[in-house]
Amino acid sequence: MAETNTPEPQRDDVLANEEDLEKALCVLAGSDPENCSYSRGYVKRQAVFACNTCTPNAAEPAGICLACANKCHDGHDIFELYTKRNFRCDCGNNKFRDFQCQLIPAKDNENVKNLYSHNFSGCYCTCDRPYPDPDDQVNDEMIQCVVCEDWFHTRHLHCTMVEPEELLEMVCEACMNKAPFLWTYAAQFAVVSEKDEKVDVEGEERLQHSSAITNEAPSTSLECKKQEGAETRSLPCKRSHDEMTDSSGKSKTTACKLKDIQAQNVERPRRGAVFWPCSWRSELCTCISCKRAYVAAQVHFLMDESDSVLAYENRGLDEPFGQHPLMAVTSSMTRVQQLEFIYGYKELTAAITAFFHQCAAEKKVVTAEAVHQLFEELQARKRRRTNAGYQ
Repeated sequence: MAETNTPEPQRDDVLANEEDLEKALCVLAGSDPENCSYSRGYVKRQAVFACNTCTPNAAEPAGICLACANKCHDGHDIFELYTKRNFRCDCGNNKFRDFQCQLIPAKDNENVKNLYSHNFSGCYCTCDRPYPDPDDQVNDEMIQCVVCEDWFHTRHLHCTMVEPEELLEMVCEACMNKAPFLWTYAAQFAVVSEKDEKVDVEGEERLQHSSAITNEAPSTSLECKKQEGAETRSLPCKRSHDEMTDSSGKSKTTACKLKDIQAQNVERPRRGAVFWPCSWRSELCTCISCKRAYVAAQVHFLMDESDSVLAYENRGLDEPFGQHPLMAVTSSMTRVQQLEFIYGYKELTAAITAFFHQCAAEKKVVTAEAVHQLFEELQARKRRRTNAGYQ
């Protein structure tokens, strides 16, 4: 093997980069790249895009599905909005003037249940700036609120950050105030920073001894993924028939978990964004009174654990697309296979980087088919080298 002055990547770094790419690709894998999603109505969660060519910033906001981004808006100035919940494809409706959808031409004039934000104009956070921002010299990651689905710079969350691997879902301060009962849960279950480690341990113990089925509160996103797909949780307020009826058979008042927490007089400052552990949704009370409160605050989707972006990404992993070569790295590899992967990683990342740069230069959306083709070409290249080595 030829000598090189480039340091060999550590396997932990390789796996970390693999996980980042896997997450990005799963956003596309969970949506249909061929068929417009309009006929499915307001899709529970899907990848959504906006087209600056057809609906520029000054126009009404509109969103299009993955298939329309691929088929109808090829060559247009498109930007990705990651995922949106309960969204119906706008491609070709009245917001697009004379432009017609090539996949489903006949559509309603507008989708009245769609929710739009400044994201559809390419702006994010409380600072209302684009991403990436050419005028911002601060290297700051952005995190999405699970309620409003806007993206925020970490420095604008007005809270002490914790390590990224400890985060699963975040609710911004504005959304916490729109559903103020969440502050009560935050005092019990929210993730806190390292300097508040003592409080965090106490909160974790309360979470472990609560009504959730899980015995531990995972601290990393990888552990969360395992639990999210593998476990079945019971509703916090689920009661047996005997518990819900008295000796005469009459119904008792169902206990409210929120009131139980409020009775403990646990306080938390009502400021800043809040980060939540893996099982926090299963901790929310689902008694009739609380359900009404979720609906009134328009956060009823929090009762659905499959609503999360993580659950959407996991569905993408279950698709054939989720089984591409980069995702095949497992602990069952032999040492020879591990080394082969590490030495081939540099070439692989170079090819992927060139691929994304080309898409950006040509203003093309990164589609599932294009990624498929990229990996097929890399596999073919590897086979040619292998065959040449045996000749």
